[in-house]
Amino acid sequence: MTDRSATTDGRTVAGGGATIEAAGGVVLRDGVAGPEVLVVHRVRYDDWSLPKGKLDPGESAGQAAVREIAEETEVTATLGTELATSHYEVNGRPKRVRWFRMQPVAGDPAQRPADAEVDQATWWPVDVALAGLSYAHERSVLRSALDGATE
Repeated sequence: MTDRSATTDGRTVAGGGATIEAAGGVVLRDGVAGPEVLVVHRVRYDDWSLPKGKLDPGESAGQAAVREIAEETEVTATLGTELATSHYEVNGRPKRVRWFRMQPVAGDPAQRPADAEVDQATWWPVDVALAGLSYAHERSVLRSALDGATE
């Protein structure tokens, strides 16, 4: 069973093997009724999550966040402030996700074809995301991005 618990306090989570390095983004835009955040539904976990993914060899966390947002959502976004880092275990291995506040510049998640990894990408009002994201640590990261929404 995959342990999906997490901390954002920087501590290392016990587990076998090298740490999985990943990056993701809290992509925010102005919606008609207030701010909206980009979310994805992942088939493997049947969850709603912020878009993220593993770093490619030689890739920085910021580069990975921009690439993963585009791959998972069809949205091109610019990198903003780095947010909290999440630490948790996946299949007994520690995973670290560096999060960034991001701004969309082009693209439409409705144009993304469903695949085996992500079957839906969409914009949610922030209040819906705070209630509907599957993981508490991602809700916490979203709250921290909102705290800096005036930058």
